[in-house]
Amino acid sequence: MGQLPPSTLPQHVAIIMDGNGRWANRRQLPRVAGHRAGVENVRLIVERCAELGIRVLTVFAFSSENWRRPPTEVRLLLELFSGALEQEVEKLNQNGIRLLVIGDRAKFPGKLRRRIDKVEQLTADNEGLTLVIAANYGGRWDIAQATRRIAKAVASAELSPHEITEESIAQYLCLPSLPEPDLFIRSGGEQRISNYLLWQLAYTELYFTDCLWPDFDQAEFDQALASYATRQRRFGMTGDQVERARLPTSSTG
Repeated sequence: MGQLPPSTLPQHVAIIMDGNGRWANRRQLPRVAGHRAGVENVRLIVERCAELGIRVLTVFAFSSENWRRPPTEVRLLLELFSGALEQEVEKLNQNGIRLLVIGDRAKFPGKLRRRIDKVEQLTADNEGLTLVIAANYGGRWDIAQATRRIAKAVASAELSPHEITEESIAQYLCLPSLPEPDLFIRSGGEQRISNYLLWQLAYTELYFTDCLWPDFDQAEFDQALASYATRQRRFGMTGDQVERARLPTSSTG
């Protein structure tokens, strides 16, 4: 792919990393081998985002529905997550990458919760790429927990009902201080968002690919960025309005 102008790049990319299990099955490997390969691939995409100056990368590592999988696979997924945090924390910090984890941590083992806290604290002041890991996360859970917090704020008179707006609701959701995703990518051939960032994806450009996640390399990522660069994001306006807004204004002396 030719070099895309920075103005055509998304600020925030959100990814569902689908296809690890099928990648392993096709190679007659245990499913965990696919998940390990998927973790390795995250590193490549993080490096590419940092290289391009993309501000935020959010990846769906473990959904609230993944607890329904066989207990052995769930345990291995959590072990992979914990191990990746331990192995990558110094490198993330050295490269100025800030790490955030969103989702309901209550079901995680205490050791994993402590490790998450440690990594977040260590990288909190970094000003490069923000890497967000959605773990035990679901979009409906996110909206429900925001609703509970809003109800509590109203009950304590910290918030009045007429102050509940789209903007104020967003402040109670996960990622309140980050821009909403500009580009959503799902690998693995499925074409749905699977309870991921339901509120935040309202105006996001969607990109689906048959490529399985362990094979989704930097070249595949660049193809997604090239597709995004061709989109006209109108946010309710007409195409002509968008084009006029892009034209430089002339100055008069």
